Amino acid sequence: MAKLLEVTDLRKSFGSLQALDGVTLGVEEKKINILIGPNGSGKTTLINCVSGFYPPDSGRVQFRGEDITGLEPYKVYGLGISRTFQIPNLFNKLTVLENVLVAQKGNPGESFLRAFLKRAWERQESDAVDHAMSLLELLGLSHQWDKQALNLSGGQMKLLEMARALMSGAELLLLDEPISGVNPTLAHEIFGSILKLRDELGVTFLIIEHRLDIALSYVDSVTAMALGKVVASGVPERVMADPNVIEAYLGAQ
Repeated sequence: MAKLLEVTDLRKSFGSLQALDGVTLGVEEKKINILIGPNGSGKTTLINCVSGFYPPDSGRVQFRGEDITGLEPYKVYGLGISRTFQIPNLFNKLTVLENVLVAQKGNPGESFLRAFLKRAWERQESDAVDHAMSLLELLGLSHQWDKQALNLSGGQMKLLEMARALMSGAELLLLDEPISGVNPTLAHEIFGSILKLRDELGVTFLIIEHRLDIALSYVDSVTAMALGKVVASGVPERVMADPNVIEAYLGAQ
């Protein structure tokens, strides 16, 4: 299976703290991949380096074979990588539909010269609305399309962030604890939606998550980190039985 994302010997320090210490991993296309590890193991730093929020000290990040190491976040985003945060970051006063539509790229109606030529962009605007509504339908939010984002539950806000990312044409979603603080029923619904996005749209996921009792039954592969290093990687059953994972993450038994 082709590797959509490849990280090679990535290192990042903050003063004397070695947050990433030679991390190497590959993310297969159209798969759900999860990053696990105790707090401080380097998971979020890794996502920040991949998405351009932090420049790595050394090492390489490749997306579809292209070197994207150290690119600014907007350039990484433009290539088809989008990320979400543990605390959703939405336009709270806009509606659910408007939050999705703001991510449309190349909207001709935003051009100063074409803004007054409605016929030049009206059809594309209509197509964008149809596409946004189809994403909301897929994620179970279409009935909320005209509500302000601030009126959604925490779990629904996380689903809306995913819809907005997909509206931008993202092929790889980096999710930071998508079910943190969400009740178990909705947590399963969120991962069910992630499965749908993989199966129906071919989206690839790299997810940080601590609630392994829920997440592990939905993922294709697991990468375990500890102290800035990858300690195990592979299918969930093998990784969770790895002695290094038991010692570093679950605690010696």
